Amino acid sequence: MAKALKRPATRARPTAMSQKAKPTTKLIAKAGTKPGHRPAKPVTKPGIKLGDLPLWNLNDLYPGIDSSELKRDLEKADADCAAFEIDFKGKLAELAAAPGAPGLLEAVKRYEAIGDTLGRIGSYSGLLHAGDSSNAAINKFYGDMSERITQAYSHLLFFDLELNRIDDSVLDAAMDGPLGHYRPWIEDVRKEKPYQLEDRIEQLFHEKSLTGYSAWNRQYDDTIAALKFEIGGKSLGIEQALNFMQDADGKKRKEAANALAKTFKANLRPFTLITNTLAKDKEISDRWRGFKDVADARHMSNRVEPEVVEALVEAVRAAYPKLSHRYYALKAKWFGKKSLPYWDRNAPLPKVEQRVIPWDTARATVLDAYSKFSPKMADVADGFFTKNWIDAGVRPGKQPGAFAHPTVPSAHPYVLLNYQGKPRDVMTLAHELGHGVHQVLAAPNGPLMAPTPLTLAETASVFGEMLTFKKLLAQTTDKKQRKAMLAAKVEDMINTVVRQIAFYSFERKVHLERRNGEMTSEKLCELWMSVQSESLGPAIELKEGYETFWTYIPHFIHSPFYVYAYAFGDCLVNSLYAVYEKSNEGFAERYLAMLAAGGTKHHSELLKPFGLDATDPKFWDGGLSVIAGMITELEGLD
Repeated sequence: MAKALKRPATRARPTAMSQKAKPTTKLIAKAGTKPGHRPAKPVTKPGIKLGDLPLWNLNDLYPGIDSSELKRDLEKADADCAAFEIDFKGKLAELAAAPGAPGLLEAVKRYEAIGDTLGRIGSYSGLLHAGDSSNAAINKFYGDMSERITQAYSHLLFFDLELNRIDDSVLDAAMDGPLGHYRPWIEDVRKEKPYQLEDRIEQLFHEKSLTGYSAWNRQYDDTIAALKFEIGGKSLGIEQALNFMQDADGKKRKEAANALAKTFKANLRPFTLITNTLAKDKEISDRWRGFKDVADARHMSNRVEPEVVEALVEAVRAAYPKLSHRYYALKAKWFGKKSLPYWDRNAPLPKVEQRVIPWDTARATVLDAYSKFSPKMADVADGFFTKNWIDAGVRPGKQPGAFAHPTVPSAHPYVLLNYQGKPRDVMTLAHELGHGVHQVLAAPNGPLMAPTPLTLAETASVFGEMLTFKKLLAQTTDKKQRKAMLAAKVEDMINTVVRQIAFYSFERKVHLERRNGEMTSEKLCELWMSVQSESLGPAIELKEGYETFWTYIPHFIHSPFYVYAYAFGDCLVNSLYAVYEKSNEGFAERYLAMLAAGGTKHHSELLKPFGLDATDPKFWDGGLSVIAGMITELEGLD
């Protein structure tokens, strides 16, 4: 439960058919000097000229898996963790009661420093694995590092448990001094007090995680990475297969959908076992800790009140008819049909030229949009290109999707993409760079207070997308292209809001159903279809095969109930952008200050300077009305 040493969340953009990445430290690193560990050559379609796609250089973490620097840090972490336990276990209450609490302040600082070291090692091994999970040596290294980190952290497990046993009045008095710098983190730890268990049980939960949920997470990752889909006479990985779902050729979209469904169906048994096991694992943990609702642990982690999430969910579900149902009926009309098969849901508009956007153009587009808003924001984003912090190519064994990973404050973030030159890929670049800017600005808060709750972590990414979209739209005078751009943006927003709330509803059904016993594959498929039918509406035909598509959504596996954060962030950004358009004087400064706060402030405090309040039910209606307004504009372009 210690905040500093939890694996940092990757931030993912949920676009099109692909659920972009998972919120764990499945992070990647260039293997550096170790022969045989360099990532495979990027794979792109013949004839597509994207330019030189960047491959990140993770030497800023470690120069290689056999490097002396890594060995030094492993040995140092082991020694520091053991010494920390000897020096502080059983003594925190006494240290807190001392005038000024200097001893407790020293303990927190040492704990924070250890967190940075272990976080660096974990980030490096995770990035390697995500870069090439098909490499046996990398898989072994990743597993070995996970074990080393788990073992080292076992010496620190007592810290936040014991911290929470200190009397409130004593700890409050201690924070009147220099320790008060860490008040936001300490107050977060205190929120977990009602749910923490006796020390030896916490120790058992921690050590068993390596062979429990962590092992099942890894099994899922390896299974997904190894899947092959037969399309056009070729055996493709999942990222390339999903990409065909946006192809201009309807026959290819259908072929891809059938190939995906066939492979998913053939692997239903392991996916069902993994889902059942992890849902039961969560139920056991929640029951022992005393969480009442299946999503309560996520709400606490996100520092958001359950009633705020409930208001969001109710507002989005009520808006299904005027958003997704309405838009997909309009899209079917554009295709000359009353309804569309599910593989056409994200199809390009008919009779619109499909552009292939070279990497350098994508880079210039995003940086220019950022610069118009804030030169400082653009400067930070530009560093990701000039300092080789981005891995953009598609290649075998690489994790599908996209993410930005903060690593640790003593280093810097990295961005993973699977760039294939589509306009949506440019939006993904803008999204992930938004995360990256946020992570860079928040880093000075240190390992304990830089991490941002998921509900606010999506703010910078979605705002970055909006800046880029608005810039491109303003430059587009061709009616067909403008219509295509608006349609793509609406689809992205539906995928970010409607689809994610449907995912949240699916997860709730899965975790509640699991309390009644193990679920069959048929039951999971049934639950999936029920929420998809409700959210997508009658204009989307959920044909045979689609019932298996729950299997490839990694968020369900790696971080239950993560998904509503996307809808939270999108509606929040819509409201923020409306404030910006009405009065942009001083807005950029306030916005960057909000990002720089990291995890030091509650969402209510961060939004106050903008006159926004997420606890107001009308707040969500305002964000949703932006999407409805774009659909109205599209209807007027017919």
